[in-house]
Amino acid sequence: MYPPLKPWISKLCALSLSLLASQAVFSQDLQQTTPSEEPQLSVSELCQAIGKKLGSVSITECEQQQLVASGHHSQKGYPLSVRHYGPKPNRSPKGRIILMGGIHGDEYASVSVLFKWMNTLNKHHSGLFDWKVIPLANPDGLLRRKSQRQNDNGVDLNRNFPTPDWDEKAMDYWQNRTFKNKRRYPGPYAASEIETRWLLELIKEFEPDAIISVHAPHKLIDFDGPHQPPQKLGKLHLHRLGTYPGSLGNYGGSVLDVPILTVELPFAGIMPSQGEISTMWTDLVRWLVKEVPKQKKRRMAKTESTEDSSGE
Repeated sequence: MYPPLKPWISKLCALSLSLLASQAVFSQDLQQTTPSEEPQLSVSELCQAIGKKLGSVSITECEQQQLVASGHHSQKGYPLSVRHYGPKPNRSPKGRIILMGGIHGDEYASVSVLFKWMNTLNKHHSGLFDWKVIPLANPDGLLRRKSQRQNDNGVDLNRNFPTPDWDEKAMDYWQNRTFKNKRRYPGPYAASEIETRWLLELIKEFEPDAIISVHAPHKLIDFDGPHQPPQKLGKLHLHRLGTYPGSLGNYGGSVLDVPILTVELPFAGIMPSQGEISTMWTDLVRWLVKEVPKQKKRRMAKTESTEDSSGE
């Protein structure tokens, strides 16, 4: 027979077995809690979720917009979707417009107003402009149990665009100006998020002459880029907020050299009256008619210059 183990050796063996058992349990728990890849949902399922979330947009109203999945999906599997109101036969549009809402998921009114404006386009699209409309740029932010500004990764998409100052200023601004406010986290690097990369791809392919982004709740309109801004849209008046590292306004003005109009509704959770929504739309279209042809002319001249320099 072997001699009995010394007491301290017995305790050490028992402790080792205990640690091994704990590690096994922890590994098992980790495997169980690691999220599996989310299934890719359809536009119909997206509309089901929007209709259940927003009292001002029904499932049927969403489905009637005939949104088209882009082929890209959010972290939670929602299709990143767009509606194209393209050119009409025998009419050349005055320009190309991107109209978007819901880049911040807790700004419900921005999504609702986009759907109401789409109802107007459904009835009255005449080919005056070539529109691409994105009613919900951040589905994961809106459609979670408690809606949040950021996407599912906790990134503020409107601080994630690859502006020239992103590497130098974005993280510093977040740490020292917002004191690491999680609602304004710009992401680990510029264009780190699938939603941002999709918007960048759309912008590159479509080459818009203006981008209108609807937000809430600052009750104003902001403007970046060339040409003259509108002085008002309905009851909202022009008030420039300045630029932020990684914002769409900064990116549009400094990189694209395209007019970026930010529409800040008065309330995030209360939609404007139908009359105010209609007045804002009328004022917006009047401004576009006046200013966008200038940008279209610049875009076409730039294209011709590029073709000439390439020898085509």
